[in-house]
Amino acid sequence: MSQRRRPTQVDIARLAGVSQATVSLVISGGPASGQVAEHTRHAVLDAAAELGYTVNAAARSLKGGRNRMLGLYTFESVFPVDQRDFYFPFLLGVEDATAEFGYDLLLFSSVTSGERRIYSDGINRLKIADGCVLLGRHIDRAVLADLVHEDFPFVFVGRREVPGVQLSYVAPDYVGATRDMVDRLTGLGHRRLAYLRPADHQEPTSDREAGFREGLADAGLPDQPIHELPDGSPDAELAALLGQWLAGGVTALLVEPSEDDQAIAALERVAAEAGVRIPEDLSVALLGDPAPSGAGTGTGRDWTRFTLPREDMGRVAVRLLLELLDSDDGPRQLSVACAPVDGDSVGRPR
Repeated sequence: MSQRRRPTQVDIARLAGVSQATVSLVISGGPASGQVAEHTRHAVLDAAAELGYTVNAAARSLKGGRNRMLGLYTFESVFPVDQRDFYFPFLLGVEDATAEFGYDLLLFSSVTSGERRIYSDGINRLKIADGCVLLGRHIDRAVLADLVHEDFPFVFVGRREVPGVQLSYVAPDYVGATRDMVDRLTGLGHRRLAYLRPADHQEPTSDREAGFREGLADAGLPDQPIHELPDGSPDAELAALLGQWLAGGVTALLVEPSEDDQAIAALERVAAEAGVRIPEDLSVALLGDPAPSGAGTGTGRDWTRFTLPREDMGRVAVRLLLELLDSDDGPRQLSVACAPVDGDSVGRPR
């Protein structure tokens, strides 16, 4: 088959070893598709995915039917099937809600030239599904814009902004959760706080910073120091910052966890080496979850923090996606509250 020619149902039938009539039944998604054996249906769908076949949206609309398949695509290099993976609970939530609403879930994990790609030879492979939930930290914003311009239904897990377009997304309420953490610290009597954040300046970091400033304003406090996480081996830089904070009267530190949490482990090390006790001398609160299973966090301390409702966000993303499929209201953005975790790293200032 020429790479320039759009794949057809005949091509799918040939690859799957079935008749074109069977392919038509499966692709149509209508009531008669239930006559096709499950293993045959999966063979047809696998062949369609391999060929990059996309359903003609106009024809599907005229028939009034859907594939009743939802997709899940991640921009991460490894699909989140490991229970220790940060994104694994999102997958559980998406799978649970998809089954609840009677849809099949199609996991898109194709890799082209060593990279995950939604488009292959200009073809949007996600169109096999009625719509798709997308997630991942290292995203391609141009691809998200292409999906919007193509009018393909999708919901991103996490707040993402793309210039010139509006996306539908479900995001944790980082602003409210961070503001509440500041309120808790100031309620304990802390008046000098510092905030340690990553240097990537992505939307989650911006939201946390906004919540930090809102919490300070609520407490009637002026702006407090904000520092970026040191790269590489951060012990020396963190030791200098720790001395600076203590000299300036800082009694509480808010830390945004990084991907590997090395800064959290380093903070614990340098504090111990300097004889600084947590929380007796310095209260430390995490603005999110540490790495799963305590990886990268040194002693595995039970940090005072808030936790992301990851499974719930996956479920909400599916419900929002189905609402988008049933309406023409345009993009929607939802936020889900985070849950506070007491931990043992916060106390009253000395």
